[in-house]
Amino acid sequence: MEEQTTTTRRGETYAGRSREQRASERRVRIVASAVHLFGTRDYDDVTVADICTDARVSKRYFYEHFDDRADLLLRVNREQNEWLLRGVAAAVPERPKTLEELFRPALHTLVHLLKKNPESARVIYVNAPRMETRRRGVLREDAQFVAGMLRRAGGTPQDPVAYHRTLLALVAGLSEVIIDWISHDMAGDPDQLADHLTGIALALTGRAMSS
Repeated sequence: MEEQTTTTRRGETYAGRSREQRASERRVRIVASAVHLFGTRDYDDVTVADICTDARVSKRYFYEHFDDRADLLLRVNREQNEWLLRGVAAAVPERPKTLEELFRPALHTLVHLLKKNPESARVIYVNAPRMETRRRGVLREDAQFVAGMLRRAGGTPQDPVAYHRTLLALVAGLSEVIIDWISHDMAGDPDQLADHLTGIALALTGRAMSS
């Protein structure tokens, strides 16, 4: 299934690409196929054979990178979530003067990135809940991400325990709203959704932060 070439192989180089380059390219194709298939179909409807066919690789090469289908979904979910958070972080001012100045661009960017990349959105928010342990870990990671952004605003928590729990409740609540939106085919005005998410974030974090 791997693409063929008439170029002669010399040592580790084949078709002008090293072994490492070819392996990297195969992994990229596998991940892209996984995002597409997991993002358009239910997890149980996607097989390793489906992914290999779409990525144009043999199962042998699939198992060089991933243990099985569940391992693939786990890693793809992590990589897609990291991509999303990088985009959100880049949209936030380095020194926001208020919480609204922090949350509004962050959440508008998040919603629009998901809207433009619906397959990634489903991988991150819809197929991920079946991985309960991973989902809980992501919520904790996202809470720490929000805490890092809040430090840009210069506020400090009045009660560290309550602060941590508030941020955990915030990211869990926002995730559920986003899952509901994605499950309804992202219907409605994305800017209105982002405004609603901003209002939720301000309501929850305002009490947990001191000026």
